[in-house]
Amino acid sequence: MATMQYSIRSAKQTDLSALNLILPRLADFDVPEIRNPKDLWSGDAKLMEKALTGEADNTFVIVAADPDDVAVGVAMYTIKPELLSGDTSAHLEVLAVHEEHSRQGLGKKLIDATSADATGKGATCMSLHVFSNNARAREVYKATGFDEELIRCFKPLR
Repeated sequence: MATMQYSIRSAKQTDLSALNLILPRLADFDVPEIRNPKDLWSGDAKLMEKALTGEADNTFVIVAADPDDVAVGVAMYTIKPELLSGDTSAHLEVLAVHEEHSRQGLGKKLIDATSADATGKGATCMSLHVFSNNARAREVYKATGFDEELIRCFKPLR
């Protein structure tokens, strides 16, 4: 079986419908019971639309496209001050690959492209948030050089 060739490129506004089909993959793990899976990606969908329509100046979207130039993977990041040092940082908002195209190295390629793009925009580091029980995502992040340095605690009050 031949390996499919993918291209990595900046997203276009016309990619939005394909990207909206990929975003639910952000909740494709054992989501904690107190969380609504849709909440894991619906805010990202709104931010992505703003980024692609020019309404979010510091947010950038990169896609992996199949040979027909259909987006099958996405990374979105925002340039902002790093939490502790204040240095220019890239915060990875989204990394998702369509299930039919997973396990082909697209996540790593998207992180590499995002890292290079963010470096070109002055970022000196990259951060992200990931649920502790999202083993698949944590494996990808560890394999691409991320260090799990902070633990975020959450307690519902109602």
